[in-house]
Amino acid sequence: MFSMKKVVGLAAAVGLLAAGVVSTPADARSKAAPKDLTVWADSNRAANLTKAIGAYADQTAGDYVAGYKIKVVGYNDFDALKTALDNATAASGPDIILGANDWVSTAAKSGKLAQFTLSSSAAKNFTTNQLGDLSYGGKLYGVPLDINNVAMLTNDDLTTVPTSFGEMVNFYKANKDSLGLTRGFCITGGGMSWAAAGVLSALGGAPYAMSAGKAKTSGLPFTVKTFVDNVKAQLLNVDGTPNGFFTDSDAACADDFKAGHVPYAIIGNWDWKNYVAEGFDMTKISCVPGIKVGSCGAGFGSVSGALLTSFAAAQGDDSAAKSFLNDFFGSAQGAASYEKYEQRPPANKGAATIASPALKGFGLAASKASIPQLGGFLSPNGVVDTTGLILGTKATPGTKGAKVPSYWDALPALWTALLSSDVTKRQDPTVAATKFANIMAANASSADAKGTY
Repeated sequence: MFSMKKVVGLAAAVGLLAAGVVSTPADARSKAAPKDLTVWADSNRAANLTKAIGAYADQTAGDYVAGYKIKVVGYNDFDALKTALDNATAASGPDIILGANDWVSTAAKSGKLAQFTLSSSAAKNFTTNQLGDLSYGGKLYGVPLDINNVAMLTNDDLTTVPTSFGEMVNFYKANKDSLGLTRGFCITGGGMSWAAAGVLSALGGAPYAMSAGKAKTSGLPFTVKTFVDNVKAQLLNVDGTPNGFFTDSDAACADDFKAGHVPYAIIGNWDWKNYVAEGFDMTKISCVPGIKVGSCGAGFGSVSGALLTSFAAAQGDDSAAKSFLNDFFGSAQGAASYEKYEQRPPANKGAATIASPALKGFGLAASKASIPQLGGFLSPNGVVDTTGLILGTKATPGTKGAKVPSYWDALPALWTALLSSDVTKRQDPTVAATKFANIMAANASSADAKGTY
């Protein structure tokens, strides 16, 4: 078990002493009954954090924070955890929550998160983008834990890692009958919006336009004609029907990929062990290749975070929570002890040495091409179509005053409009792509999006 009591000796052994982490003699600690520092997480992260720090019953007060034991509370899944945060009060809420980066903007605005300052020694373990992922209005609200991303895995029993999107399509067309391919490319986990962001980008689309590391709040997010031309060339037949390479559904993708019926698939960095168990070579992980040889589609490469809540101060645990955030999650030793069990690419540079070939592959894919997951841009509140032209066209206007969909609904709708096997659900590619671009432009210009920076 990783213990803050032992951190000085451990750091001397590995050369990773984090500033501000000291070993406090037992007789110098408070003799008062220990207090609880409460950490909420989804069930998987809760189990892994408990493995790293030890079960509550096995801890001694002061193992990590003087006078405290760490109480980890797990929720069934991420949705249940988010609901619990939304409903939490000063009396019932946690001191720290392990959550998603796109929770930061809404939870900070609602007052459920509190501003946090990393020690200088801890801050150097993280990139500016990672810290930006957990910031709102220029203020930091937690410590980056690990990189959340997906990457493409090539079934090397069928083919080699491609260098362009067109190479994948050509392989599928040439071999779909002889190899019994059900699709050329699919998504095993993460869905047709989050995981499919890299596919959208590879074809020339984007949820928002990036400039100098920030997302633009005005103008269309991509050139519609370029995207449509690429879709027609790569995903559609001459007559405009889908060619079957990529579909509007991720159903049965994992089973078909494992069975050898799909040569390329997007997998999540939470799921790679299942593919190792099936005999897949994790050195075949890559980014989604773009149209140009050697280019990559940019997927979401954000970080999850250990976030400081405002409830910590209300419960008198503010100093203890900040200490645990800095000295455990902010240190290379603490991050390494947690990621040993979590098995995602660690955000902490000092913990990167523990990464397996799979995690290094995911990390490389993220470093080559990724964009931050900006909640204010992707799911802003209250944006409406005041003209009818965001959700429609001049020839067929949409309903004025209708709420503009979030990215999470808009991208799956775009795939359906382009690739559905049901002809009644398909639309002209230019009409469909323009609608999606208009939706994202409207969301990017919203007050929620503009408040991100």
